Amino acid sequence: MIRKWCGEKKANVPLRNTRTIRMDTREKTRRRLQRKRRIRARVHGTAQRPRLAVFRSNTRIVAQLIDDDAHTTLASVSTAQHRGDTMRERSVAAGAALAQAANAKGIQAAVFDRGGYRYTGNIKAFADAAREAGLAF
Repeated sequence: MIRKWCGEKKANVPLRNTRTIRMDTREKTRRRLQRKRRIRARVHGTAQRPRLAVFRSNTRIVAQLIDDDAHTTLASVSTAQHRGDTMRERSVAAGAALAQAANAKGIQAAVFDRGGYRYTGNIKAFADAAREAGLAF
């Protein structure tokens, strides 16, 4: 524990840790984009197996099926288009809707690009719903 001088010295009284490390928003964004670049170096989508790119904000999740060879978006979905009380419910509905749109275009498999986000919470719920609806990745 770090001791800090605070006027008169008291024996055996631990002071709070003054070396709290906080990460500001710019640093969090920089680290996420760095992770995203590492992922994108390995993940590539084709017409038969497009890249399922996910973007998460504080209010919604947006996902696209992208053909990197032709530089086109084959299908996209957002949680803003779906009804639900919680973000988790909207994520599940959006994942199922994206899988249905992919099946309508004849796409059965995709490569998952999590965009530098952790594979937990709403991202995982979205991916699991897409898998349950028939999209393999």
